[in-house]
Amino acid sequence: MFAAASAVAAPPAVAAGGDPIPPPFTVARVFTETRLDSWLALGLVLAAGLYLYGVHRLRLRGDSWPIARTVFFLGPGLGGIAAVTVSGLHAYDTALLSVHMVQHMVLSMVSPIFLALGAPITLALRTLPVRPRKRLLAIVHSRIARIYSFPLVAFAIFVVNPFALYFTDLYRYTLEHAWAHEVVHAHFIMTGCVFFWPLLGLDPLPGRWPYPGRALLMVLSVPFHTVLGLTIMQSTTLFGGDWYPSLGLTWSNPWDDQVVAGGILWAGGEFVSVTMLAVLVAQWIRQSEREARRLDRELDRQEARQRATEAAETTP
Repeated sequence: MFAAASAVAAPPAVAAGGDPIPPPFTVARVFTETRLDSWLALGLVLAAGLYLYGVHRLRLRGDSWPIARTVFFLGPGLGGIAAVTVSGLHAYDTALLSVHMVQHMVLSMVSPIFLALGAPITLALRTLPVRPRKRLLAIVHSRIARIYSFPLVAFAIFVVNPFALYFTDLYRYTLEHAWAHEVVHAHFIMTGCVFFWPLLGLDPLPGRWPYPGRALLMVLSVPFHTVLGLTIMQSTTLFGGDWYPSLGLTWSNPWDDQVVAGGILWAGGEFVSVTMLAVLVAQWIRQSEREARRLDRELDRQEARQRATEAAETTP
């Protein structure tokens, strides 16, 4: 009798930050569990507002701004971050490793790519007053920016960070502390930006490699996701230790969910990497075409000057 009473009085299992364990995962709960009270949601709204204000400033003075850049920045860029952190997925990110891996992929690979294609630094440089513009240029060309945006440094950070997170006790710590989990989200975004901005971004960054070097780094990133994903799928230990079994989810098996998580990282990483390699090649082709047109115009000018000189010499 006492055992039954204690079982009834036992507090429900909680996830990180004291949140109750979520109900069984369904697509509908991605919308019903939406949360708009996080600092990340506030940051997304602020970033979107500043970007749109910059575009508005350009329009007011008669300058144009490519619509595609705005769509990339607000849609898959900021919208992608919101889709995995503000939506109902956040309620499951410490209960299901597979959901966390979806967040990992979007925050570190998908959204940073489209944020870079939105060219927010270029927009800021075209709209800011003189003094803030000079400060921004000083930051972009600072020694720290040069170090972190150097492709090999960015590649090392991008590759090492997931192994440092998942194969140490750090991941368990982030599951137990909500603030640490939020910091990991921000870290994913920054890591992805550091890697993809110099490779695919349209902003003026110092020390940017030519396209063949960028394509090589993109190719080298493909097997990294394969190795990490397969390692997670074939692991004989659960990531996070006994965290997931301790939640007592009757609707999810931690071992099966870990296999799914590894598959998401493997397949998703290869798909994004190959797709972005195609985007990089397309940028390379367009840049080559622009360079060819520039050379043609220069040759045409030289021929025109030469003909004018010859005409002047033959004129009596």
